[in-house]
Amino acid sequence: MRTVQHPAALAAQLGCVYKSAALHYDRRRVRTIDRYILREILVPFGLGLGVFTLILLIARILKLIELVVNRGVPIIDVLRVFSYILPAFLEVTIPMALLLAVLVAFGRLSSDSEITALQTSGVSLWQMLRPVALFALAVFAVALGVSWYGRAWGNGLLRTGLYEIAKTGATAAMRERVFADDFPGLVIYVDRMGPGGNSLRGVLIADTREKGQRNTILAQSGTLVPNENQHTLTLRLAHGSVHSFDNHDRSYHRTDFNTYDINLDLNAALARLRPRERDPSEIPSAELRRLIAEKEATGTSATAEVVEIQRRLSIPFACLGFAAIAVPLGIQPSRAVRSRGFILSIVLIFIYYVFLSLGENLGNRGILPAVVALWIPNAFLVLLALGAFTVVSHGGLGNLRGRLLFHWRANRRRPAVATAGPGRP
Repeated sequence: MRTVQHPAALAAQLGCVYKSAALHYDRRRVRTIDRYILREILVPFGLGLGVFTLILLIARILKLIELVVNRGVPIIDVLRVFSYILPAFLEVTIPMALLLAVLVAFGRLSSDSEITALQTSGVSLWQMLRPVALFALAVFAVALGVSWYGRAWGNGLLRTGLYEIAKTGATAAMRERVFADDFPGLVIYVDRMGPGGNSLRGVLIADTREKGQRNTILAQSGTLVPNENQHTLTLRLAHGSVHSFDNHDRSYHRTDFNTYDINLDLNAALARLRPRERDPSEIPSAELRRLIAEKEATGTSATAEVVEIQRRLSIPFACLGFAAIAVPLGIQPSRAVRSRGFILSIVLIFIYYVFLSLGENLGNRGILPAVVALWIPNAFLVLLALGAFTVVSHGGLGNLRGRLLFHWRANRRRPAVATAGPGRP
């Protein structure tokens, strides 16, 4: 027996099917828009990260190339030191690249009227923020990893890496039957060198490091002795003599020795590697937190360590602040999208890092608590983003000014209402 469905029930089923199809279409459209905006952000982010990092590294790169060309340092050692330097710069350039990427992406969408088209089709500005927020959170996680782990790792290994390069360069500077003048005040001649370059035979050295005196040193053999802890390199000579000539009294002296040490000046750049207490930027975060707890338990000041911890947390958070402020600034109409985005990003970055330097100074001097001082730049970004979103939500700066002026004039023209005072009915 055939049953006939009631029209109302059929209409309800058709309505459910329509709503389901509409919801599926709406979700697919939202995913398409999210992917489209993400593609617009990814390309300028990659380019900005490369350009900003290259700008900051260009001076270091030239020095590293000089080590390869002039000092004969192996390229592998130079690349290793380069990898130690990179995290400290990525900590800074990742937020910078994110700011530039969002500015350029939304500036391009606005200049091509795609923002207007999306809003006309029912996509609000808050919906456009979703892919930006997801991308900013992913970049924030990467920046936090670089700041929390990578920077301390790189700074800690940089001392050792530079010392190894200097030691290798010092060894490479000495060649058989060649007068090497790479060390200030010394000219070294070696007749034969053993495997690895550490053992020397037939050594002649002209030493003019002392003013008014010239020393000529002859030795049967010599050995290069590195001191890893002191970051020095010593040329230890054996079985020789020192011939000294004094320019003032025109006297000559000869001194025979069994062992004679000469400390080689590796490089003026290694002066910062001399034995000293480790800087907080070189200490891993877990060890740094233990050090803070130990100092606080003993009543010792841990200001520098607390400032460093807050810095490692504050700078990655700038990714979220830069992304929030870049959206309303990027959708402002402009013809030169890329140049405008680059100039805006440079201005905002400059202001942010001025506040960051000020906060670090105030925190290190104890004028403000580190938790407050190091988060001043992020508070500035949040306030600036809220102000920019307020302007955009009112249709731009011109519309906001017009509305405020209209309300002000309306309040001026509104007649005053008499209030009933004492004795009035």
